[in-house]
Amino acid sequence: MSRGHIEAHSISHAGWLRAAVLGANDGIVSTASLLLGVAAAQVGHSGLLLTGLAGLVAGAMSMATGEYVSVSSQADIEEAALKEEHRELEEDYLGEFRELAGIYVKRGLSLPLAKQVAEALMAHDALGAHARDELGISEITTARPLQAALTSACSFALGAALPLLVTLLVPHAWVIGAIVVSTLLSLAILGGLAARVGGASVLRGVVRVTFWSALAMGASGIIGSLFAHFSG
Repeated sequence: MSRGHIEAHSISHAGWLRAAVLGANDGIVSTASLLLGVAAAQVGHSGLLLTGLAGLVAGAMSMATGEYVSVSSQADIEEAALKEEHRELEEDYLGEFRELAGIYVKRGLSLPLAKQVAEALMAHDALGAHARDELGISEITTARPLQAALTSACSFALGAALPLLVTLLVPHAWVIGAIVVSTLLSLAILGGLAARVGGASVLRGVVRVTFWSALAMGASGIIGSLFAHFSG
């Protein structure tokens, strides 16, 4: 007797993975860049720690707010679309049936089979069928504002804690080099892990995140050095 076959696809991780990777990456890069810019401006060790802590708190709250507002807007759009679809089903059920059958014909089914599929699916859950196949709204893609906000805030804080911890533990004279090395290494690991979980190329994920992050830190270091030069 055969057992039920359940597949786990990488796209099922898309929602939380996107928020977690974005938050951790932004936490590491922004905090490290901030610390490098301030360190290059020859600020003392206590000033660096205060800057990093303030950046961690402000960044985590900003990420949470941004994700919540963005995903809430998406949720509002989805809700409005579902309400409109529900109204259309009540007012013109036959027209919606033909529309759904037409979608299946475009996907390769014969017209008789498309009508059978549309009839069966609409008898089971008409709104769900149209939400999925006409609007592209499914359980995987449904917007979850609170989940996205909390995931982004926590992952940002964890990411930002890395350069802050390096700043705390490493002697002040070595702090710039230590931040650069630890940041690039951690970002390479994060990019590779995210790519692997998402089913993408690990090498591409590593190169992409480390390249742009190095540019961001370099720009911050240059600005800090210029400030120190002209203010000194």
